[in-house]
Amino acid sequence: MAAGSAETAVLAPSAANVRRVVPGRYGGMAAGSYAFEGDLRDLPPDMPWHSHDLHQLEYAFEGVVLLETAVARYRLPPRQAVWIPAGLAHKSTFAAAKTVSVFFEPSLVHDRAGRARVLPVEPVLREMMIYALRWRIDRTSSDPVADSYFETLAHLVSDGLRYELPFYLPTSTDPLVAAVMRHTDDHLDTVDLRQVCEAVRVSERTLRRRFHASTGMTWRQYALHSRILHAMTLLVDQEATITSVATAVGFDSASAFSRAFQSYTGRTPTAFRQNRDPATST
Repeated sequence: MAAGSAETAVLAPSAANVRRVVPGRYGGMAAGSYAFEGDLRDLPPDMPWHSHDLHQLEYAFEGVVLLETAVARYRLPPRQAVWIPAGLAHKSTFAAAKTVSVFFEPSLVHDRAGRARVLPVEPVLREMMIYALRWRIDRTSSDPVADSYFETLAHLVSDGLRYELPFYLPTSTDPLVAAVMRHTDDHLDTVDLRQVCEAVRVSERTLRRRFHASTGMTWRQYALHSRILHAMTLLVDQEATITSVATAVGFDSASAFSRAFQSYTGRTPTAFRQNRDPATST
């Protein structure tokens, strides 16, 4: 299923402890769709870390989808899709989410990277994913029309894999760095470097060195990325003002927030909000 951010990741379990999940009681089809609506509580409690035999492309209409892998955490806002390659161990969190997924046999979409990615979804791909709901992954038989349709969709997805969006945060197996990430994510409205150092009881020099060694980025870069990713989900609420969102994620002004948001996403907060997916039903 799909993607994560505000919670600090833990090391993925060994392959022997990753549960293989058969989406929608998979009936042996080469490709098919699956719709989901609800929260994490609607899912089996014993399936945090899992993998699929099939590739999955999951598109969010509403709510927030969080995906965690062994190396990164992805926050999927509406109008974006997350790609989860076959065999990748991951765990998912759904917050009042409404999504549609399309599953593919690995032979239909060749993915040498083998990692999760957040992808932009053009209108034609979105509409094709919605239309694909007529052929569910748990159907018992296929037909030439469905086969041709999913082959065409697979070509579009293969091309789309080249356009990855940077909507993710790193994870760390270093306990200190993991604690820094957790504190940062939980206090985005007020956190600064001095505060986080006091919270985890470490010097600024040590924090900078350990954080960069573990993640390849500075703490300030991490905090900025976390703020922008969290802001994306807050902007879905049409009643929240740009100023209130900026304050909630730790910016001093709406103008500073808008500049940072546009630099990271390519769109202003207002443009991002106005482009909200009009589809509310599948």
